[in-house]
Amino acid sequence: MDAFYASVEQRDNPSLRGKPVAVGGSEKRGVVCSASYEARKFGVRSAQPGFKAKQKCHEIIFVKPDFEKYKAASEIIRSIFYEYTDLVEPLSLDEAYLDITENKMGIGSALMIAEEIRQKIFQRTQLTASAGVSYNKFLAKTASDINKPNGIKVITAEEAFDFLASLNVGKFYGIGKKTAEKMERMGIYTGVDLRKLDKLTLSKQFGKPGMYYYDIVRGIDNRKVNPYSRRKSIGIERTFDEDIQSPRTILDKLYLLLDKLWATLTNKDTFGRTITLKLRYKDFTTLTRSKSTKGYILNKKNAEKIVSDLFHNMLPLEQSVRLLGLSVGNLNNEEPSVYRQLTFPFEEE
Repeated sequence: MDAFYASVEQRDNPSLRGKPVAVGGSEKRGVVCSASYEARKFGVRSAQPGFKAKQKCHEIIFVKPDFEKYKAASEIIRSIFYEYTDLVEPLSLDEAYLDITENKMGIGSALMIAEEIRQKIFQRTQLTASAGVSYNKFLAKTASDINKPNGIKVITAEEAFDFLASLNVGKFYGIGKKTAEKMERMGIYTGVDLRKLDKLTLSKQFGKPGMYYYDIVRGIDNRKVNPYSRRKSIGIERTFDEDIQSPRTILDKLYLLLDKLWATLTNKDTFGRTITLKLRYKDFTTLTRSKSTKGYILNKKNAEKIVSDLFHNMLPLEQSVRLLGLSVGNLNNEEPSVYRQLTFPFEEE
C-alpha cells in the first residue's frame, strides 16, 4: 500500500488531502509511523523523530494513529488477495507476498492479476497500492518500490540480471541504510559492483547476510511464499512527553507497560520464553536487553522480576530516557500470524 496509514487518514479527512501529513509523533516528541507523499517530498520518513519531521517540513500536520481503522482497511485488502490465491504471506498490515502461479481465476498473466488487485483495492477502499511482479520474493519486493506511488513494475527472468546490475545497493530489499553505507565505503555502489565480491569476502565483511547478498544480486531467492508464518513476538512501546531520569520512575513506567502487555498476552492466551527490554536515551541511542527461560513465562510476578533485572543491568543511566519498550518472544501461540507489526510507537496521553 502507498503511505498506508497517512493515506487512510487523508481518505477519511478531506481537509488533509494534498497536505503533508505524519501519522504518529508530534513536533516535539514521538516517532513518525507513516508520512504522506506530500511530506516525503520534504524528506519526512517513517521511523523519523517528530521534531526532525517538523524541521524538514514546517507545514506538516501530525495525526494520532488509529490502528483499528487501519486493520479494518487491511482486512478488506486481504480479502481481495484471497479471491485470487490462498498462498498469501502477510508482512504487515499494508504488505504481503502472493504466489499466483496457480490462481483461482485461472488467469495466465501475473501482470493482469496485479492490475486487477490494485483496481479492486481502490474500488473498495479508495486507497492506492503499488505492486511488484517477478519470479521470486526478493525481486517482487524490490520491484514493488520502483514505481511508487500507485504503480507497478514487472521484472522477468530475462531482465533480472541486467536490472540488478544497475540498481543502487541501497534499493536492494534486505540491505539496510547502514549496510549500504558500509558497501559504499568499500566502493560498492550498484549490483555490478556487488557481484565482484566472492562468497568468502562477503561472509567476512557482512557475516551470514553476506551469503544472502551473494544470491540476491544474481536474482536468486528460493524462499517460498509461506501462508502459515508464525507470530514471533508481541510488544509495546511508549515515547514520553518529557524525558525521565529517575531509575525508580523508569521502573514504574516499565511495570505499567508490562501490565498492558500482560493483558494482551492473557487475552490471546499467548505466552513466551523471552522478554526484551528496549530503552532509548534522549540522543536516540538505543539499548536492548533480553532474557530467555527454559519454560514459558506464565506468572506475571516472574515477568516483573525479569524486567527489573534487565533494567538494573542497564544502570547507571548515561542520559535521561525518552522511550521504553517491552516485548515477549518465543511464543507458544501456534496460530498463523495475521499481523506481524504488533509494536507501534505512540505518545503517552
